[in-house]
Amino acid sequence: MTGAAYHHGRLREALVEEAVAAARAHGPGGVGLRELARRVGVSHNAAYRHFAHREDLLVAVADHAMTEVVGAMRVRLADLDAGGGSVEVAPVLRARRRLTAIGRAYVDYALREPGLFQAAFAALAGDGDWRRRGQGPLDLLGEALDELVDVGFLAPAARPGAEVTCWSAVHGFAMLTVAGPLAGVAVLDRAATLDTVLTSIDRSYAATTGSAADPADLIAGT
Repeated sequence: MTGAAYHHGRLREALVEEAVAAARAHGPGGVGLRELARRVGVSHNAAYRHFAHREDLLVAVADHAMTEVVGAMRVRLADLDAGGGSVEVAPVLRARRRLTAIGRAYVDYALREPGLFQAAFAALAGDGDWRRRGQGPLDLLGEALDELVDVGFLAPAARPGAEVTCWSAVHGFAMLTVAGPLAGVAVLDRAATLDTVLTSIDRSYAATTGSAADPADLIAGT
């Protein structure tokens, strides 16, 4: 993008677009106000009027990424629901599969957009729009966990704090595959390991109510 490529009053949007592109290509290290201002075609002083610090720009990148993550989760959930067709799925199995689909969508996004994914988590101490709207991945995860309680699979006493433990496991796996020792693992082996992570979460929730938790049923639906 050049200075002629944005309209007056759209400088902030232009900087965010360039920041997202830079993060996608180079991760958080690619996001710098001076360089992005140069690419947009304005002085760095003009850029600082919209973003006082680089961290402020990273928050905007995080907002973009988290919005995309939620979108990917919703697509996965819609595909899961559509895949059932006319076949009736028991409420418990449906709820279990929905939680697993959210986890898979999260990891898929991390693998598809590793630079943007890492840049997003370089800014989570900030206050992005996705936090203020209450429409982040954690909110969608919370809805899935509430559904597990509603169908009697997850005990109400085990529900508090479940978002953090569940997200920690899936995010840890995502980071291990994006920038850790699992980065070079073959695709099929990586998928099998993710199955193990997700079925372990499922099994731990089943244990809170003594429910049956057949991994084969869980994996078959997602």
